[in-house]
Amino acid sequence: MNWEAKIITHKKEKRIAVYFEKNAVLIARIKQIDGARWSQTLKAWHLPDTEENRIRFKIKPAFHSLPSLEGIEQIEKFKQWLRSKRYSQSTLSTYCDALKSFFVFYREKPIAEINNDDVIIYNNEYILKNNLSASYQNQLTNALKLYFATIRETKIEIDKIHRPKRSKVLPNVLSKEEVKLILEAHTNIKHKTMLSLIYSCGLRCGELLALQPVHIDSKRNIVLLKNAKGKKDRIVPLSPKILKLLREYYTVCKPKTYLFEGQFAGKPYDSRSLQLILKQALVKVNIKKPVTLHWLRHSYATHLLESGTDLRYIQELLGHNSSKTTEIYTHVSTKSIQQIKSPFDDL
Repeated sequence: MNWEAKIITHKKEKRIAVYFEKNAVLIARIKQIDGARWSQTLKAWHLPDTEENRIRFKIKPAFHSLPSLEGIEQIEKFKQWLRSKRYSQSTLSTYCDALKSFFVFYREKPIAEINNDDVIIYNNEYILKNNLSASYQNQLTNALKLYFATIRETKIEIDKIHRPKRSKVLPNVLSKEEVKLILEAHTNIKHKTMLSLIYSCGLRCGELLALQPVHIDSKRNIVLLKNAKGKKDRIVPLSPKILKLLREYYTVCKPKTYLFEGQFAGKPYDSRSLQLILKQALVKVNIKKPVTLHWLRHSYATHLLESGTDLRYIQELLGHNSSKTTEIYTHVSTKSIQQIKSPFDDL
């Protein structure tokens, strides 16, 4: 894809403008970035000028981008340690990138001299000043805690590295009517089956795309999710309705290795293309909400709760480590709330 990104000043604010010929896949990707907006005047998408976005669009960082030699050596050692512990490639990249950013900030200071006050200064002078997200700050905290726990000579007190206060954001949930409209929007059997399976089993996008035909057990009516998030296997029930759809799909598409394959046989379907399929469905049924694939998983959990399924079973089906993660769905379930009568009705 041909695109160009550069720093601009738009309405007295530093922004990153991204110019490209109309491309549905790239538009869908940019829409996922916090603060991304379209400008009719600029004829371009523009987004906040943050370190994350500069890296994302390959723009030279606003300051020296390399740590000291000691920092580079330590990042490599940390990377080797993470590999030996079999952390996923995604976690490895996230933690090492966060640690690199921290070491760049303190490139003139010996790592053994870094203390807890330095972490607070970094949070204020770098993360907050550059409007980086709380989730990025949380990732940095995870990386620092793990890194400093693996080295001996340090002034850091690991337990005193604090996390950003979490925002209490409720999961986004669709009504059953909205879900039905979305799942029936596509006539393409593959597109319809992928979206339907995410909702019917409460899958994460990555879990769906990692599925292989052998993971569908039609005798026991279950789906086996291998090596899901946190390197855990789990099983989820397979409804007779989705099994019928899967059989129709399999007859038409005949996948080789993965249950859902893209242009090349034996290769998994692309996650960005799947997101685009959802966006197209929303346009077809005229749903204006900024629905993502994860909304279908949230809706599955909430609809299960509203139909009387025990919260402990929902936790197991979703693969949550903590029951507290699952309990958030009690705050968006409308079953009890809808039965409450407003005093306004008695006026």
